[in-house]
Amino acid sequence: MLARVVFVPSAPLVVPQLAGPRATDTAAVRDAVRSAGSALAEFAPDWVAIGAADIPGTRLATRGSFAPYGVDVGVSLRAHDRADGDVHDEGDGRRGLATSPGETDAAGLAGRLPLSMLIAAWVREAAGADRVEPLTIDPDETPDRCLHVGRTLAAELAATDRPVGVLVVGDGSTQLSPSAPGGGLVQESVTLNDQLVAAIGAGDRDLLAGLSAEACDRAGVGGRAAWQVAAGLGDGLPITAHLDYAGAPFGVGYVVASWTPGTRTSLT
Repeated sequence: MLARVVFVPSAPLVVPQLAGPRATDTAAVRDAVRSAGSALAEFAPDWVAIGAADIPGTRLATRGSFAPYGVDVGVSLRAHDRADGDVHDEGDGRRGLATSPGETDAAGLAGRLPLSMLIAAWVREAAGADRVEPLTIDPDETPDRCLHVGRTLAAELAATDRPVGVLVVGDGSTQLSPSAPGGGLVQESVTLNDQLVAAIGAGDRDLLAGLSAEACDRAGVGGRAAWQVAAGLGDGLPITAHLDYAGAPFGVGYVVASWTPGTRTSLT
């Protein structure tokens, strides 16, 4: 059964070793991610992580490192990972809830984790959860396909009696400040990002489901596909929604929020 859905950014800066000791301007988002992850682990020790596939079709291992992002911080999707590591195929749009035996050939050992799953693995470790099953989605996937993936996952969760948490990893617009990496400040993108934050914070599945892929691409919204999978996951389900953090410390939209099965919605 679905225990809770938590949204976190797909940003290396949530990892303290990568942010650095002087990164006080990002302390709030890191603290919010830690708190949200810990709360998710209290609801369920097993998670499904939804996030973008960096290179669709790439083989996934369960272990990886943030070395490409500046510091060799190793992470794992499993609390008790096998020495050889399990392997998945990235970008098929769906992962089962059961852990499949991994291949142990050279290709399997060379498997990798996209940034979204590195973040998921780090959040799992920080929270003390048992394992994360990766569900990677092509960032260019159509909204209809994203919704279908979410609804399929919802059916799988409904068919199991054990609680399962869902971690949704994705960023908002990259055009929210004059120095933003997506080309500076674009007011249209600021408006869109505000709408996205409000939708996630209020549990507005209809707004997320109706997002235009083209508009999100123009605004540099990296989390669109993952958020639309989440919209399909919660389709028709009464939830309590809570917004823990929303900001753009480097001109990129970051949001931390939770959806819990229930009937009341709160936005703080």
